[in-house]
Amino acid sequence: LKQVFNKDKTFRPKRKFEPGTQRFELHKRAQASLNSGVDLKAAVQLPSGEDQNDWVAVHVVDFFNRINLIYGTICEFCTERTCPVMSGGPKYEYRWQDDLKYKKPTALPAPQYMNLLMDWIEVQINNEDIFPTCVGKCKEE
Repeated sequence: LKQVFNKDKTFRPKRKFEPGTQRFELHKRAQASLNSGVDLKAAVQLPSGEDQNDWVAVHVVDFFNRINLIYGTICEFCTERTCPVMSGGPKYEYRWQDDLKYKKPTALPAPQYMNLLMDWIEVQINNEDIFPTCVGKCKEE
């Protein structure tokens, strides 16, 4: 289990919402609705009076955190030797392109592809221009 949570490997710590913020309250609502056995359609419906972008951002971050945990449990079984291609079954192969190091779609072993993907997603989520942590009325520093 220690390998799964090694920060130098594939596990990334959860991005947390600061208690007392609007997003923290939305996160609590989302968690409560998902754990209550409620109809999923109702669970993801925008609460009355809330900003749609904030609601979507909360769910994106939660989804990323859950995928991280799931991937962390299986990554030791998918090595460059056992998973030489990132694929979605026999008909689909995923190739990595980031316009930095990989300027053209490049076939990579699944673990390398996943590490690049998770790093890229984390950069997007931590980008204040895309996912601002300060919404509505913010405390002045």
